[in-house]
Amino acid sequence: MNFTRLLRAGALLLAFYGLTAGAAEVGVTDTEIRVGQFAAQTGPAAELGKRMQVGMLAQFNAVNAAGGISGRTIRLISRDDGYEPAKAIAAVKALIEEDKVFALVGSVGTPTNLAAVPAINAAGIPLIGPFTGAQGLREPLNRNLFHVRASYFDETERIVQHLTTLGLTKIAVFYQNDSYGKAGLEGVLRALAKRNLKPTASVTVERNSVDVAGSLAGILKAAPEAVVQISAYKSCAALIKQAKAKGYGGQFFNVSFVGSTALAEELGDVGAGVTISQVVPFPYTASSPIVREYQQRMTEAGHKDFDFSSMEGFLAAKVFTEGLHRAGRALTRENLVTALESIREYNMGGFYVNYSPKSHEGSHFTDLTLIAHGGRFVR
Repeated sequence: MNFTRLLRAGALLLAFYGLTAGAAEVGVTDTEIRVGQFAAQTGPAAELGKRMQVGMLAQFNAVNAAGGISGRTIRLISRDDGYEPAKAIAAVKALIEEDKVFALVGSVGTPTNLAAVPAINAAGIPLIGPFTGAQGLREPLNRNLFHVRASYFDETERIVQHLTTLGLTKIAVFYQNDSYGKAGLEGVLRALAKRNLKPTASVTVERNSVDVAGSLAGILKAAPEAVVQISAYKSCAALIKQAKAKGYGGQFFNVSFVGSTALAEELGDVGAGVTISQVVPFPYTASSPIVREYQQRMTEAGHKDFDFSSMEGFLAAKVFTEGLHRAGRALTRENLVTALESIREYNMGGFYVNYSPKSHEGSHFTDLTLIAHGGRFVR
């Protein structure tokens, strides 16, 4: 009798642990991992979200074609936030509550990401590779956020260092009047203060606006030798075009978030000479293993229009898939975070990412590129 009871108890215990072991994390099934992206797909910043998506899909398609992660394919679900904070909050909540995604990858923008943080923290959902360099998303450490790109402090330091090395010290700042623009402005101010300098002028533009008349007047009055721009491609292009039309001969510098290809296309023939800082390897020349892999994945996905934004999406997706591999078959959000924090000096073929439980910065890589004639980019 006791033996029979023992068998029954054992059977119940095995059934219980079988159910527990088989209980999947949100967004994870035996065959699929659902991943979410919130980013502009419409509006003046749409190309940023679209190109990030293209790069991520190039990586995910390659992973799926090779059998997925432990037999699971990755499915990306993107929701449009129009680069507006209120829409970003709604998009994130929909991804979490309606689409039931496991993690978030490749979101775009400082104000949108900052607005989404409370919902992200409430759900305890990891976000990998947000397309923003804002310090407010890096300090203090948020265990749910993993950055792949360098910060705006890194980029603006590189720009100011370059300008002052050339002997140019009359530097103005044109920045978007929101958390993104102010994050970039702070970076420029810090870099200038390090050299006992102050901006010649600081002028603003509203998000998703190309009304730059007031900003242009301030720039022309101050007559700086260079203008550092912290905005999206539409407004930056509007300022450059109008300034050049009025005879301004100074130099224009942009941080990577501007959207390099989109800016070059907006500028057309007047774009030659505009400089942009970058946080990813140069995507047009297959001079390193990571660029060759990126170009191969993009070509396999039917895209030969290489650019910096899709390269960033590709890198974000690659870091995410590395985390999935390390987390193993029994996938949870918690063990994904732990797996990502185990990444030390991860060499993707010339581009390094480094995390720890105390730092989710990822990379400090920066580069400077120039728009040449015909909209081409040179280093």
